[in-house]
Amino acid sequence: MDEKGSLVKLTKKPKGVTVIEGFPGLGVVATITTSYLLEKLEFEQIGKHHFESKEVAPIVSVHKCKLIDPVSIWYNKKYNLVLIHSITSPLYIEWKAADSVIDICKQLQAKEIISIEGIATSSEMTTAEPNAFYFTRDKKIEKKLLDLGLTCIGEGTVVGVTAALLEKAELPLMAFFADTYSNLPDSRAAAKIIEVLDKYLSLNVDYKPLLKQAVEFEKRIKDIMQKAMKTQEIKEKKELRYVG
Repeated sequence: MDEKGSLVKLTKKPKGVTVIEGFPGLGVVATITTSYLLEKLEFEQIGKHHFESKEVAPIVSVHKCKLIDPVSIWYNKKYNLVLIHSITSPLYIEWKAADSVIDICKQLQAKEIISIEGIATSSEMTTAEPNAFYFTRDKKIEKKLLDLGLTCIGEGTVVGVTAALLEKAELPLMAFFADTYSNLPDSRAAAKIIEVLDKYLSLNVDYKPLLKQAVEFEKRIKDIMQKAMKTQEIKEKKELRYVG
């Protein structure tokens, strides 16, 4: 924590923002979505975060000669929008990740949180467009989502950072889900989320290029995630040798 008791130190503190959290889950949908938004809209980085935990290896990645922080916070002035972009898997640290999201929201007096998740489908993978769903307990938000023609997820189990936020967050929160067919990076599901976010926030971001760039985009995200996982595995093997 910093001297004021905050978990995350921010260089700028715009108020009344919408916060989109993008911790990787099934299909890495949230990470792909936030990566794509960072490419298509003008954002400035206003913070970064490292989880100091025995369960998480210290990891950073380099892409095009630029350092990619494990968790970075970005601000778009035009839409008063904040992205929490993460390449760190929240496995074992879901509650800590949720606490960090909530801390950021408090510092920025956020008006709402949007959580993004891939959701496993029992259907076999097809070329059909993935379905998208929402969940919220806020009646005003739900009315807007229904007016936009979106569908509430009727049944399902929510896990990870989204589940922790649903338990702990006190401000309005909604989760957007998209069908995904495996744990591999799924740009088609991310494109569906972009389409839904565009309807809700009027971002004017075209999701179709993401479908065309799917192979390249998925490969990039997959490489970053695999390197992070490999680093974690090396750390765990070293710890086992110390114990042995």
